[in-house]
Amino acid sequence: MFIGDLSPMVTGEAAEVHKPSGRCLRAVRFFTGDMRRCGQWVKRQVLIIQLLDGVLRGTAQVMFVSNPVSGLLISTGLFLQNPWWALNSLLGAFVSTVSALLLRLNRSDAIFAGLHGYNGTLVGMLMAAFSSKGNWYWWLLFPNVFMSMLCPVVSSALSSIMSKWDLPVFTLPFNILTCLHIAATGTAHPYFPEASHMQRFFFFLQLFLSVPVGVGQVFGCDSPWTACLVLLALLLCSPAICLHALLGSLKFGAGLALAAPLEDVYSGLWGYNSALSCIAIGGVFYGLTWQTHILSLICALFCAYLALPVCTWPFCLSTLIFLLLSSENPAICRPPLSAVSCPEENQHYLRQLRTSEKALSSCKGERTLERMEG
Repeated sequence: MFIGDLSPMVTGEAAEVHKPSGRCLRAVRFFTGDMRRCGQWVKRQVLIIQLLDGVLRGTAQVMFVSNPVSGLLISTGLFLQNPWWALNSLLGAFVSTVSALLLRLNRSDAIFAGLHGYNGTLVGMLMAAFSSKGNWYWWLLFPNVFMSMLCPVVSSALSSIMSKWDLPVFTLPFNILTCLHIAATGTAHPYFPEASHMQRFFFFLQLFLSVPVGVGQVFGCDSPWTACLVLLALLLCSPAICLHALLGSLKFGAGLALAAPLEDVYSGLWGYNSALSCIAIGGVFYGLTWQTHILSLICALFCAYLALPVCTWPFCLSTLIFLLLSSENPAICRPPLSAVSCPEENQHYLRQLRTSEKALSSCKGERTLERMEG
């Protein structure tokens, strides 16, 4: 038997060996990215399944991720931190999603992608965290429901203004409504008093823990276990988002440079806004290139130096400034807001766009030559 006769047999055996690994790879890919196949399946199901998927995606959309499994991992981390906070966050996401659905705001696919749920998630979570009444104070559910219902209303109003520049509203509705609630209640309110110190500081002996904890602080959580689950959720959907979240959270150096209290730095309070800014610029709202990667690090540093006191105001302001950047550099390209997805999907979209533009320009050139010859 010649060696050439063995090749079909070897190829067949190799194919049999690689079949299980190929199936595992396909199974893993099903849960990565934005899980479009799952979304298509959910659209054919009853409303309660669609709402459950929308709530989980809304929880994950806080970190620019539209993945229900990532949302489930993040929710698990929130329950590990504090079950009462987690319950309020899920209630906020559910109420804001249902409110957007009843008001018929924008497209239904945007609602079930979680784009009207993430502000409600933060409102519910932080209202519970800021309350001085402690855990399981059931009266807090009433203002939580009311403020969460207003989230899609404020979001829609801001969108009508910011759509002129093709800009997202980010977490501005959360910032506005939470600050209004805090201003209206204060520390002396008989039913809904706020804690005199809005954030709780826990001293971590190792400075490196402040990096993952800074990512967890997006949800107001200072537990490293919660932070690890949030990072795992990001890694599952998009490794690029996970990397930029960690790089942005590294900007605790700005807190040290500004002589911030060490307990603030150790508990990640100087990292969460920078993490969000770094994610937004580093591949979500810009195509991911080495130029936009550097731009994301600069934006994260700028965000850290804003040092505004509450919520996610530094993230919103710094990121909007960098998104309004006018550059003729083709490497700094911003896809339209309707096409924004995870960095990997954005790269694929921009690549297809460039290919179609080249084909169109070559077609126009051929037609011009034909006219000149004619």
